[in-house]
Amino acid sequence: MSNKIVTFGEVIMRLSPPGNRTMKQSHEMEFFFGGTELNVASSLATMGCNVRHISSVSDDFVGESAVSFIKSFGIDTTFINKNEHPLGLYFLEVGSSVRASRIAYNRLNGSFANIKSEQIDWKKALEGCKYFHWTGISPGISESAYESLKEGLQTARELGIEVTSDPAYRSNLWKYGKNGNEVLKELVSYSTIFIGGVNEINEILGTQFSSHKEGFIEACKELKQQIPSIYKVFDKIRIGVTASSQQTQGRALIEENYFETELLEVNPVVDRIGTGDAFAAGLIYGLINFDDEKALKFANAACAIKHTIPGDINYCSTEDILEVMNGDSGGRIKR
Repeated sequence: MSNKIVTFGEVIMRLSPPGNRTMKQSHEMEFFFGGTELNVASSLATMGCNVRHISSVSDDFVGESAVSFIKSFGIDTTFINKNEHPLGLYFLEVGSSVRASRIAYNRLNGSFANIKSEQIDWKKALEGCKYFHWTGISPGISESAYESLKEGLQTARELGIEVTSDPAYRSNLWKYGKNGNEVLKELVSYSTIFIGGVNEINEILGTQFSSHKEGFIEACKELKQQIPSIYKVFDKIRIGVTASSQQTQGRALIEENYFETELLEVNPVVDRIGTGDAFAAGLIYGLINFDDEKALKFANAACAIKHTIPGDINYCSTEDILEVMNGDSGGRIKR
């Protein structure tokens, strides 16, 4: 069976004190494997999609455990290679109510940061691919990760593959001398579907559009004018009431048509990590199986339901997400 969706990005280990404890008060840690693009891949695989993930992990028992974890979803790991560098890590204190969550990363000299473009046969890796997904995290980690991704994007465009771009800018990355916004604009030019909002567009284009509806529409039009390969823009809006209460909404501009979803409220929030990745996975699944408007609704429901799942990955099935999308959010026990 051909690989319908290919993702490229870091495999990273998350370490967290149990529950809502701080590091200072805890003597034990829970760990989860994740990574922005891997979270998307795992969610898509859980929904029954055929997925391949491309990355580099440590050549030790930690890397072996990570690959074993990825394989457990049925994800193709053929193009995950290994090197002598340690797997990237991040530490998370999960906040609650008025106390915000806190994250510290240790990834800039990890195994993915040392990936080499010549290690990947992109034509083979993208064979049979329908969608290729990337985010702005990967090119910010190292120059070699940027070069590897750029080669993959160039190959994807040559092959006529749909490329979904989630070009999130992270200021704590980009330590190797390149301007992050310029690089992201370059890489977005190889993409066809933009997953992001006014903030991401402003960062890439150097513009100052406002975040309200009219500003979003004008930002999308300017993005499409400067980067003509982009023909669909999907945005996730998250309104944080407290660390324990969130609202989510999706909006999009397709050609000249604007549409948005209703607000979904999540209270209490169990885990905010990976909610944007759940949105991206839900959107890709929706674009393959539904029309654009239903795809956006499905993505918003996937984002909302991920807030209730501990760890980085949305483990919910298509049926679970469809129930939330169709208004069944009462949480009654299923017998």
